[in-house]
Amino acid sequence: MLHQSKGLTFFTPKATNGLETVFFDAGISAGFPSPAEDFKEQRLSLDKELVKNKEATFYARVSGQSMIGAGLDDNDLLVIDRSIEPSNNKIAVCFLDGEFTVKRLKVDRDEVWLKPENPNYPIIKITSENDFVIWGIVTNVIKKV
Repeated sequence: MLHQSKGLTFFTPKATNGLETVFFDAGISAGFPSPAEDFKEQRLSLDKELVKNKEATFYARVSGQSMIGAGLDDNDLLVIDRSIEPSNNKIAVCFLDGEFTVKRLKVDRDEVWLKPENPNYPIIKITSENDFVIWGIVTNVIKKV
């Protein structure tokens, strides 16, 4: 664990030497399965799929319900890339007044808002009085089912 705040717990990626899992590139049907489908076996590395910039990538575990409308639930694991340029409508991990939070960015000219994806939480307008840094951009979410 790298850091823990009220909203997120951060982790750094651990290098996996050649850790790959069998991947069947058959397409998983959510309808009726095809009995004649041939399975094409490949090796798949989640690091290669989820981490584009190893030095700038971190993981954080979500705590709370403010982003459920975006599919980010309590205890989900976020993949965060600090090298991605923040822009309007991206989901960002931000450091705001001493705490980390994850919200959708709304940028209009020189104004920035942090928009939750749950109507029970307020939109936060960033002002010059805030201690505010956009820490990184969420690229993926890993869920347990």
